[in-house]
Amino acid sequence: MTETRESAIPIQRVPAWGRVARAAAGRAHRARRAGTGWLAESAPHIGLAVMFLGAYSLLALVRYDRFGSPSWDLGIFTEAVKGYAHLKAPIVSIKGPGFNELGDHWSPILAVLAPFYWLVPSAATLLVAQAALFAWSVGVVSDTAERVLGSTTSGMLIGIGYGLSWGLQRAIDAEFHEIAFAVPLLALVCRYLLLRDWDRAAWWALPLVLVKEDLGLTAAALGVVLVLRARRWYSGAVLVVFGVAFTALTMLVLVPHFNPTHQFDYWSKLPGGTHPKLWQVISGPFTRLTVWKTVGWLFGIVGFLALRSPLVVLALPTLAWRFGSSNPMFWGPDWHYNATLMPILFLAMVDAIARIRAAEHSALKGYAEGLVPAVPAIAVACMVSLPVGLGGLTDPGAWSGGTHAQALRAAIGRIPADVTVESSIAPLARLAARDDAYWLGGSKVAPQYLCVDTLGWQGGPTDLPGYAAALHPGAHYAVVFSADQVTVLRRL
Repeated sequence: MTETRESAIPIQRVPAWGRVARAAAGRAHRARRAGTGWLAESAPHIGLAVMFLGAYSLLALVRYDRFGSPSWDLGIFTEAVKGYAHLKAPIVSIKGPGFNELGDHWSPILAVLAPFYWLVPSAATLLVAQAALFAWSVGVVSDTAERVLGSTTSGMLIGIGYGLSWGLQRAIDAEFHEIAFAVPLLALVCRYLLLRDWDRAAWWALPLVLVKEDLGLTAAALGVVLVLRARRWYSGAVLVVFGVAFTALTMLVLVPHFNPTHQFDYWSKLPGGTHPKLWQVISGPFTRLTVWKTVGWLFGIVGFLALRSPLVVLALPTLAWRFGSSNPMFWGPDWHYNATLMPILFLAMVDAIARIRAAEHSALKGYAEGLVPAVPAIAVACMVSLPVGLGGLTDPGAWSGGTHAQALRAAIGRIPADVTVESSIAPLARLAARDDAYWLGGSKVAPQYLCVDTLGWQGGPTDLPGYAAALHPGAHYAVVFSADQVTVLRRL
């Protein structure tokens, strides 16, 4: 149906997404007549994005400064980006000598960070980059909400609630991961779906296949939405085939090619495990209490209104592989796995509110209108209840690691640059930025240095030179630094 013919249809019969597109076009026309440009129109949303950029960066850097790393992931991604910055393969020694990051997950989009890392060669560069990507998505969600709902106040309230959402803050707490790139991409995909700019929605979905192997299925889900809701048969079918085919290509060919054992290491974590049974795959998610709790957190933060929008289809592939997985870590609200769902759910809520407003009779009209000003409060309540992210900055202990952080800084200072070093988690990311860093015992050749942090290590070694010699038979190490359970050993 052409735009001319559609404009002749009475307003009651125009699909909700059609009214959204008309409202956006009218807003742009008024801006042109008033002589204001895009920058002036979007200034509140840009300001909101900048505010969250500062907050996210502060949260990440404070944690980084006090050595609050929850895992070795930041070190892994630091090594990968360092490889790209030096125009080399993304080798991550932390996972093993010569291990190519592309053999773990298909994330070549990390190369985008290479120029920034070249300027500031530090793991902190990755943390600020993730903060910037998340903050970008805040501006997209806020501006889109204004365009759809017709109110700057509504857009800002929803943008604030989205920025405070527990999914994004959990990801900040978990430090950098490749999915940071998917968050603004998905926000833009949903934005252009709501504005009925189908081609732009499709184009913004294509880079998802460069972020992580499973996101090709999300691109395929967009193709389903385009077919069912927009009657875009050709582009929708192309996206479905492209997304499914690229996912199969990465899991079956590309990742195994770069993997040292020539396999995809995560088959055992997919629904049903290595040898799935159909009934296990189907019934598994529905029998896990943790899954239902996570569903409550996900849809509760948007007042469950996202369920009234077709945009929620975009969340189904991620929910399916996570909740059907044999790995319990994927089921809950922890870590970074929920960040990619936040832009989908919040803009699905915006779509649902617009649909309810447009309906002639809806029992949810009062609820939908009242939800808009309540969104930031709901986000804060979730933030306090979990607790996550920005709420942790109210704890005075968050701003300093005390004597232990001082000992870690001093230990790192005793290790020269460009040496081989094995390390425990806390100092790993910093060492990875300047040295050839390995996990303890991970180097085939005895490293020049070991940096061992035994704080909280139940049953950890007391004879550290003996521990180092046990890790690398034939090599001998001497202690060159020791303070507050942090020890540096140098190979003799």
